[in-house]
Amino acid sequence: MTQTASIIGGGVIGGGWAARFLLSGWNVQVFDPDPDAERKIGEVLDNARRSLPGLSDVALPEEGRLSFHDTIANAVDGAMWIQESVPERLDLKLKVYAELQAACAVDAIIGSSTSGFKPSELQDGAVRPGQIVVTHPFNPVYLLPLIELVTTDANDAATIAKAQGVIRDIGMHPLHVKKEIDAHIADRFLEAVWREALWLVKDGIATTEEIDDAIRYGFGIRWAQMGLFETYRVAGGEAGMRHFMAQFGPALKWPWTKLMDVPDFTDELVDLIADQSDAQSGMHSIRDLERIRDNNLVGMMRALKAQDWGAGALLNAHDRAIATLPDLDQADLSQPIRTLHRAVPLDWTDYNGHMTESRYLDAFAQSTDRFMRIIGCDDDYIASGGSYFTAETHIRHVDECHAGARITVRTQMLLGQGKKLHLFHSMYEGERLLATGEHFLLHVSLETRRPSPPSDEIEAAMARIAAAQADLPYPNGAGNAIRKPA
Repeated sequence: MTQTASIIGGGVIGGGWAARFLLSGWNVQVFDPDPDAERKIGEVLDNARRSLPGLSDVALPEEGRLSFHDTIANAVDGAMWIQESVPERLDLKLKVYAELQAACAVDAIIGSSTSGFKPSELQDGAVRPGQIVVTHPFNPVYLLPLIELVTTDANDAATIAKAQGVIRDIGMHPLHVKKEIDAHIADRFLEAVWREALWLVKDGIATTEEIDDAIRYGFGIRWAQMGLFETYRVAGGEAGMRHFMAQFGPALKWPWTKLMDVPDFTDELVDLIADQSDAQSGMHSIRDLERIRDNNLVGMMRALKAQDWGAGALLNAHDRAIATLPDLDQADLSQPIRTLHRAVPLDWTDYNGHMTESRYLDAFAQSTDRFMRIIGCDDDYIASGGSYFTAETHIRHVDECHAGARITVRTQMLLGQGKKLHLFHSMYEGERLLATGEHFLLHVSLETRRPSPPSDEIEAAMARIAAAQADLPYPNGAGNAIRKPA
């Protein structure tokens, strides 16, 4: 049976909650007096539909039903989870809770998105205080998985377990904050960094861009995949967290920050942190942690490359600076043209420890794209309405290829005439043949999406390559179908 969630307040955070529940298969009932609430939530939902499914390698549940209601009572009817995301005014929240508890099921959970108020403040004067918890998310709620679940003694174990189960059911991580404190846990870190950043700007030490660069090119990426303490455990080397704290602990007394109120650096504090770090990460050797860190960093920065953003934009610029692939006038056209020269990244390998089969196609697709640019089918040409579509592909896997291998693809044009382009790619590591890829493409009009003649310039470039490669032997494996082994 489909479960129902109620969203009270449909702003950025409420809209994110609605999208997360809907795309997890829940029905969602919304109350928000804003006349634009339906439009705003619809726009957030459009972004969520575009991005959230990309986090999963399996199909998400069928999307739930979204409805909007003119009263709180109607919005909470039949809901087992109620998420309050109204403005950060305690008097308003308490008024809303009184209305909620007058209408909702007694076993429904009421979660608050508050970033600052403690649950005891929200429970004050409530008819059923144990029904109310803090469930603080991070924007965008439909992508970031952390939920700070903050409870008090008024919340019994069954309620806490039920809340944790719902949060996990929609693909999120319930961080149970067992001792309430203003701003919970995560926002206190953000506030500390924010205050220090304001001082750096005010004192003329750094600009806003320089501060953002310090985070996005450095510790921000490390923190994203290992957090704070596990990152510092790795920094301590084989001696671990105790060594790190012994080495850098005295720096707490140095004037490195405007936030100078720090705990005393005692043996008891060192033991407490070191023991917790051992429990957290002690099952991994330092070399294992380094490899895990490296795998994560490579994967994250390669994702940023695809968006040409942050550290990824930096890497793309570096790639362009060191690229050595030839243009038409630079290539030796009498031989297969070098169309790819790169290393195999960590995320191109599979469970067998070698390059996964989809990445061979990826490499050959990059080689095809490069060949297209060589003959004049570049970004400007494609923007003008012409391009090539691949009609057929055949890949032969000849030998293994591992992470870090420097691979080169050389491309022979078997046919380049009129609408037809027939390419044969050969992938090598040094002189060792790894794979071949045969691709047949048709030139198309992007307006009609139908085959069409290419430009005269492309025809001339293909004719020049055809003449230069006329004496090359027909490559071994070209034209083959799948061959059964002897």
